[in-house]
Amino acid sequence: MEQVISADRPKWVPVFTGLSVRVFRKLVRVVARRGGEQTGTGRRWGLSLADRVLLVAVYYRTNLTFRQVALLFGISKSAAGRVVDHLAPLLALAPVTRKHSPDTVLIVDGTMVPTHDRSMSASSKNYRYSVNMQVVIDANTRLIVAVGDPTPGNRNDCRAYTESHVDQQCRGATVMADGGYQGKPEVIMPYRKPRTGQSPLPQWKKDLNTIHRSVRARVEHALAHMKSYSILRNCRRKRDGVLYATRGIAQMRNLAMTT
Repeated sequence: MEQVISADRPKWVPVFTGLSVRVFRKLVRVVARRGGEQTGTGRRWGLSLADRVLLVAVYYRTNLTFRQVALLFGISKSAAGRVVDHLAPLLALAPVTRKHSPDTVLIVDGTMVPTHDRSMSASSKNYRYSVNMQVVIDANTRLIVAVGDPTPGNRNDCRAYTESHVDQQCRGATVMADGGYQGKPEVIMPYRKPRTGQSPLPQWKKDLNTIHRSVRARVEHALAHMKSYSILRNCRRKRDGVLYATRGIAQMRNLAMTT
């Protein structure tokens, strides 16, 4: 089969991945440092490392089937699947292992990712089988700091925050969130509207809520950008596939913002 797109023809990179050529080349270097280059003996890859990274980025961006992606790169369907299985962990955003400084402000929010893997998903409020992905950004740099493990879509954000273990990656920092994280005293949330018959919120609380909303909107912007990758709107990957896809997209977004 003839290869249709290749990293050797840079004009195709922004069209199929949404990344600039400069960001894509930096992504290839990141994957190479993590062990993406083939060394030693064994079966050789039919594609160069740059083309394999391009294949994964195209797959995430377009959510084409492996059969369709394979045709673009002139390889078999099974080979395309092996490329994604091999490189997806190397593209992923690394988990946070250190404690944050006290002056760090993080913002957390959850997003539903529809997935075909019924073993880890559940019917959620959008009536589709989804997983709840918890995403944390730095309020100052707006870079994605952490992505939690997937939890069933019927988990509310308060429960998913703990079960996804993303709370452990926020240690030491000040964490902001919306009102869905009730019961988490370490998370700063807006003041709740009083019930009927109770005194209205004083003006100073309303002013603080306004500031809180304007800051928290940054994580919503980040999630909207991540959802421009079609795989997060209908993920067909099994097991850790949705986790690697979300963390891989987070990595690409961070590179695009810092390059």
